[in-house]
Amino acid sequence: MNKREYDILETKENILADNDKVAADVRGLLKSHKIFMVNLMASPGAGKTTTLVRTIQALKDKYRVGVMEADVDSDVDAATVQAAGAKVIQLHTGGSCHMDADMTRRGIEGLGLEDIDVLFLENVGNLVCPAEFDVGAAKRVAILSVPEGDDKPLKYPLMFTVSDLLMIGKIDVKPVFDFDEAACREYVAKLNPNCKVLPVSAKTGEGFDAWIGWLEEEIAKFRNGAAGKTAASAE
Repeated sequence: MNKREYDILETKENILADNDKVAADVRGLLKSHKIFMVNLMASPGAGKTTTLVRTIQALKDKYRVGVMEADVDSDVDAATVQAAGAKVIQLHTGGSCHMDADMTRRGIEGLGLEDIDVLFLENVGNLVCPAEFDVGAAKRVAILSVPEGDDKPLKYPLMFTVSDLLMIGKIDVKPVFDFDEAACREYVAKLNPNCKVLPVSAKTGEGFDAWIGWLEEEIAKFRNGAAGKTAASAE
């Protein structure tokens, strides 16, 4: 066999490594402004926007909420979120099925960091690509809706491996579907024992007290950590 006279470049590894560097910069920027960001991920139609609207309504009297709405096209969700009381920017991905760190950075620049305490990135509807890219968020949250089925953690493991919290959404329609919540929890626990699982209904509000409670606890932890880092830098 002839000696190979060409190189092989693992482009995906290089792309992810470059992305991680930008994500670290984004994370540092947000920490310096004490802005807690959540990367919200789910399939199309899983209920991201409806969940976000109810979340904004629960938080807006205590926190200044910003939202980056990522879609291939349209601004329907941005208008809905703005009406709920959030500062919003619509991000068109130009056909990309996910947000990466650089796109997120540009979204933050477009939105502005003024008047924001809590920032949500509603990622493009997809259970695959968004999980691969760190965008610099403090927490990653996934939504799996009951109609999608309890086996999604088996089919799309990375999404559930990287998430800090999983909302099992649309539990108000659970009686209509053959959704085994115990099995779903077991699948997730095997992939990621540290992933908290919360059943919720954005329509009825069931489970939202637990979701908002988790958010506020994580915001407090983040703020304490950011304050400590700022104080240390000043010494």
